[in-house]
Amino acid sequence: MPPRRVVTGRSKEPRKRFAEELRLLRAQKGDSLRKLGEVLGWDASLFGKMESGKTIGSPEVVEALAQHYGTEEWLLTLWELAVGDPTQFLEQYRRYMALEQEAVSLWHYAPSAPPGLLQTAGYAREALATGDLQGRELDQQVEARIGRRKLLERDDAPPFRVILSEAVLRTRLRDPQKWREQLEYLAEAAERPKITLHVLPFSAGPHGLMNTAVKFLRLLDGRTVAYTENDDRGELIEENGRVEDLQRRYDAMRDLALSPAESRKFIVRMLEEVPCEPST
Repeated sequence: MPPRRVVTGRSKEPRKRFAEELRLLRAQKGDSLRKLGEVLGWDASLFGKMESGKTIGSPEVVEALAQHYGTEEWLLTLWELAVGDPTQFLEQYRRYMALEQEAVSLWHYAPSAPPGLLQTAGYAREALATGDLQGRELDQQVEARIGRRKLLERDDAPPFRVILSEAVLRTRLRDPQKWREQLEYLAEAAERPKITLHVLPFSAGPHGLMNTAVKFLRLLDGRTVAYTENDDRGELIEENGRVEDLQRRYDAMRDLALSPAESRKFIVRMLEEVPCEPST
């Protein structure tokens, strides 16, 4: 009979567990944060923030830590679980975020802002700051939103189709450089083989999803679920009849949208209208 595993009492939430393990590994090695920074070449404050749960760091930083502590793939695996940890998202989104990680295909409609899967850090920060988020909570939500992009960047990324209302491309950030970065990211994403991007021009006229952002997920068991959202609330929809009605409206809207090639040209034209930073 195998020996019984000792219950550690550590957190079962991947993000908190990652921070706990980082603190434990450093304590076991006897390093100070300052020494860790000197050895690995990053600012010591970054490691402090990672150990306190304010950030989970980049894969490059975690790989360097894994080599330093001799943990090989284990620490990177724990970091990947922390990236996808649904508890880092606001409570009303958690069920959807958990399902998103299991999706075999996704398709979205964005009426006013780029979908979270295609937002840059600059866009996410300004958008989230319009609410009540600030300080550490704002930093965590920005990181959580940007972490979602890894779903589309991995080798086995699911197919993703997105329709952007022209309003998405006309509603600029206050910072021209951050807005340029967002448009450049959309133009780059439109060229990836697993991403199909459409722009719905104002000239398309009224349609069935005028003021509703909608996301569809096809799951491993063959079901399709939808998530609708407006400024006040979001709702996960799993009832077949309601999902099918939303899909019909989505399909009708897609027929009004520009082709992927024309859509990318549209984004590039928007880029040309953004003021460039003055040369120094």
